[in-house]
Amino acid sequence: MAKYENVTVCGDSSTDVCRLDDGGPWKGDRQFVIALARGLELIRSFHPNERYLGVTELSHRIGIPKPSVARLAGTLVKLGYLEFSAARGKYSLGLGVLSLGYAMLSNVGIRRVARPLLKELATYSQAAVSIGERDRLSMVYIETVRSEAPIGLRRGIGARLPIATTSMGRAYLAGLPEEERSELIDQMRQTTQTNWPRLQAGIEQGLNDYAKWGFCTSFGEWEKDVNAVAVPFVDGDGTRMAFSCGGAAFLLSREKLEKDIGPRLAYLVRCINGGNHL
Repeated sequence: MAKYENVTVCGDSSTDVCRLDDGGPWKGDRQFVIALARGLELIRSFHPNERYLGVTELSHRIGIPKPSVARLAGTLVKLGYLEFSAARGKYSLGLGVLSLGYAMLSNVGIRRVARPLLKELATYSQAAVSIGERDRLSMVYIETVRSEAPIGLRRGIGARLPIATTSMGRAYLAGLPEEERSELIDQMRQTTQTNWPRLQAGIEQGLNDYAKWGFCTSFGEWEKDVNAVAVPFVDGDGTRMAFSCGGAAFLLSREKLEKDIGPRLAYLVRCINGGNHL
């Protein structure tokens, strides 16, 4: 496990949940409220396509005793962030979580500005075009537009992707200042149990691709038979993101991505960067 902003991050890239065991690196930090952190990490413990979790599962994921989990969960139920199913004896996310997510997304202006351009490229490429931001050790979709093609990526807003093996993650890394990039790569290395040399080689190739072409690629490295290309972007407020276009390999061949879609995506990002609306 690796330290991340005064907490300890587990190697689970689907949620990047922190295990808040007693005696962690936050101990003694007067600006760190452990009870609040535990409640927030409890909410983050829910994976996509996993509606219900019990006290035992939650306790294991965030590393605190079951009685503490039960008290936290009870508080979050009263506040509307969790719901409790008496029939199952387990908890699920409540509408309060959705309202927080909506409030965040509604204030990301780049989504409104970029959406027409994303739709145009999605239609042309017959693929999905997305914008992602980093959340701890993952990239998270904050916007995505899919073509009407019957075959394609179906991940929507909120989907989490690994950094090392995706074009979006590599593009994000390529857009970082060197010191920040090195720190993030070191965090990734510490949380990776196996195959780090292969992942590191992919990251280095992504950085080389960006230096050469202005975009990063991934050919079946994240998911078999899925190819993608991505470009880094910095919003007007300094928020770092990445734009990607990806889909089935038989629709997006290496040649098509490198010679056609990649340059189009890079041009799209340049157009947004050159606008006066950011």
